[in-house]
Amino acid sequence: MPLGQPAPRPPSAPSAPDLLDGRRAWAVVAAAFVAMFTSFGVAYSFGAFLLPMSEALGSGPGATAGVFSLTTMAFFGLGAFSGPAVDRFGPRRVVLVGALAMGLGLVLTSRATALWQAYLGHGLGVGLGVACSYVPLVAVVGGWFARRRTLAVGIAVSGIGLGTLLVAPLAADLIARYGWREAYLVLAAVSTVALVACALLVRAAPTATEGDAAPLLPRLRTPMYLRLYASGLLLSVVLYIPFVHLPAYAVSRGAGDVAAATLVGVIGAASIVGRLALGAAAARTGVLRTYQACFALMAGSFLLWLGSPGYPRLVVFAALLGIGYGGFVALGPPLVADLFGVRGLGGLLGILYTSAALGSAIGPPAAGAVIGATEGYLPVIVAALAIGTAATVVVLTVRTASPVEPSQ
Repeated sequence: MPLGQPAPRPPSAPSAPDLLDGRRAWAVVAAAFVAMFTSFGVAYSFGAFLLPMSEALGSGPGATAGVFSLTTMAFFGLGAFSGPAVDRFGPRRVVLVGALAMGLGLVLTSRATALWQAYLGHGLGVGLGVACSYVPLVAVVGGWFARRRTLAVGIAVSGIGLGTLLVAPLAADLIARYGWREAYLVLAAVSTVALVACALLVRAAPTATEGDAAPLLPRLRTPMYLRLYASGLLLSVVLYIPFVHLPAYAVSRGAGDVAAATLVGVIGAASIVGRLALGAAAARTGVLRTYQACFALMAGSFLLWLGSPGYPRLVVFAALLGIGYGGFVALGPPLVADLFGVRGLGGLLGILYTSAALGSAIGPPAAGAVIGATEGYLPVIVAALAIGTAATVVVLTVRTASPVEPSQ
């Protein structure tokens, strides 16, 4: 090098804005998709295990079904901890904890000789595994994108619907071939390997700093956040009622067992359409407006359940509910990011999703009590329509503004 000439500068690392929406970001989407496919697929395959497990443990189907209820409450409720944890420790550690919890929980469930052991293994183990995959990864995906955030989150969470569709039949086939205990061991091995691989692939968004968690309390107290929480709670009270009670209603109207159970599959399949199509629509109409439309669609769909409908109308009801449900799940994280910024997004989403934990714990059991007391479904359907309408009214009061970022 000639004297007097400065040495060339090494190439600088890409800045955070340059990394957003790039190849690394889409690799994180792929990891999130696989993690949600795996964790939710395992959790939602519980129906295939219900009868053989209850027979083996000497517990009735009602008591055994409580295992799934605890799992649902755990993966929504524990998001209040896994969400802030991903802001503080980064996604890799959190997803690895989820992989360990999922694997050990399924192994414990497979060895259960009493129902409480299944509650502990599946309810808490699988519940924690899903909680460490869902809220942390939708938050991380949201942080990796600016222009295509809604599309990216929609693709990631579509893993939930696809896992629901594919893993349950796979589990049923494994049970038929090897028995329910061995089937759980297979799922334990596969899910642990898949989640560990996802943990190795995922990385914190460039806009976030590990160990630098943004303060939550000021934003949790804002009217916008409180309205989002209240509307989500009201909607969740009614949203999960069809998942539990629609098949039994269809049987009471003359549908066969397989056709009745297929209605829940219709909800899951339609939710994939909602996650992708409504996510794309939000790019034109706005995330908030599309999110609000999802509430209106889900509340209005209950009109189709009124008036002693036949099976075809129940299919349409399940499809419309599923589309709205898919959009509701896909658009929530981008909306929170738009309203409050991406710093501390995991904590914001984790707290917000406790509304779904409360709603799912209240709605289906209350509906079952009313159905048992009245020997009919009309009061439940009318109440669901009214509560869903109230949720829509509340969410319509949310207004967009400049992101409420925490003080630096």
